[in-house]
Amino acid sequence: MSRLFVWVLALGAGVAPASAQPLTIAQAVDEALQHNLSLFAHRSQLTIAEAQMVAARLRPNPVVSLSADHLDALGTGFDATNNGGPPELAWRIDVPFERGGKRDARIALASLVRSVADAQFADAVRLLRQDVTLACIDAIAARASRDLAASTLKTFQDLARVNRARATAGSIAPVEATRSDVAMLQFRSAVVRADLDLAAALAKVRTLLGRPPGDPIDLDNSLDAASGVAGTSPTSPSGPAADDAAALESLALTARADIRALQLTQARSVADLRLQEALGRVDYTVGAEYRRQQGIAGRSNSVGVFLSAPLPVSNRNQGEIARAGAERDQAERLIAARKAEVVAEVRTAAHEYTTTRDLVSAIERDLLQPARHVRDVSAYTYTAGGTTLIELLDAQRAFNETMQSYVDARASLRRAASRLNAAVGTEVAP
Repeated sequence: MSRLFVWVLALGAGVAPASAQPLTIAQAVDEALQHNLSLFAHRSQLTIAEAQMVAARLRPNPVVSLSADHLDALGTGFDATNNGGPPELAWRIDVPFERGGKRDARIALASLVRSVADAQFADAVRLLRQDVTLACIDAIAARASRDLAASTLKTFQDLARVNRARATAGSIAPVEATRSDVAMLQFRSAVVRADLDLAAALAKVRTLLGRPPGDPIDLDNSLDAASGVAGTSPTSPSGPAADDAAALESLALTARADIRALQLTQARSVADLRLQEALGRVDYTVGAEYRRQQGIAGRSNSVGVFLSAPLPVSNRNQGEIARAGAERDQAERLIAARKAEVVAEVRTAAHEYTTTRDLVSAIERDLLQPARHVRDVSAYTYTAGGTTLIELLDAQRAFNETMQSYVDARASLRRAASRLNAAVGTEVAP
């Protein structure tokens, strides 16, 4: 019986789900594209545009009229003396005929509205990718800073414990142990602040991913994806070099979804102008009528044909035509303004990326090893009694500042790569 129980436990452990892997930035972006609430609202605009396309294809409904006239409802009594009546029953149908290509103009406008909605949704995806990437980088950087502070705190906790023992044994003055306790408490407050920063960063990531508050989230802590190799220029498989500003600007002007949306908006305004001009054309309504009379002298049947049209004396849709023309001119100016903004954005992002990349390379080459060496030598010398606690604290703080600068620089490089990719509208930096 006990063997069977052990076998069942072993089988259950074998089929138990593996622990969840840390979420990479790419996986976080994919999750946000599926669950982000703001993106759901943008996606609804596509459904609205489809409904407008359905409405644009519809034709005007015919109008059916039924009438009963000259009825003896008051009991007068129609006869040859009073010459009343005769009662008439009529059935009529009127069919509107649109002129000026109104239906085709409506369909063309609705099609462009759908295209604009597609481009705006693509731009919303571009911005969401950037927001999620930056939020994840902030969270990863906050976790790295917290880990650095926690590591330093553990070092000073061990140092404070050793110094208290040395003070008890009379090897050092009690004030030296007190100083190490104070230094340890200072780093403990740094850990608390780092925990708060990490919680705020994870809360932002959780919101962007569409997760409920308090839902646990574990991000891949790597900040090395964009660090590259010193002196290299990372490129995308099909894009220009990240430091080729002219090529990046040209690519951005063709790849950015917001520029494409403005260009389609300009085309939509032209289609709207054509529709408003078509609406200024007069439509005809053709009708047919069947009438039956029931008089004292007999019964008769008759038919009638009608043609009606409004007289465009004052309203020829002048206001809407002028409005559509003004929107067309406005769209042209908005495109020019947005292109100028995109060029400036790409230049700034490319400069930020190359500058930060060089900074990371310089820190890796010139600062990390010396700062670590000075910290280790100071710790060993202090343990051996050859230096003071103040000198050890200075070395530790210098090491912490160097490592924090390195963490900040790597995070800044990842942010710069994300901003550059978003500015260009495609992947050009890893």
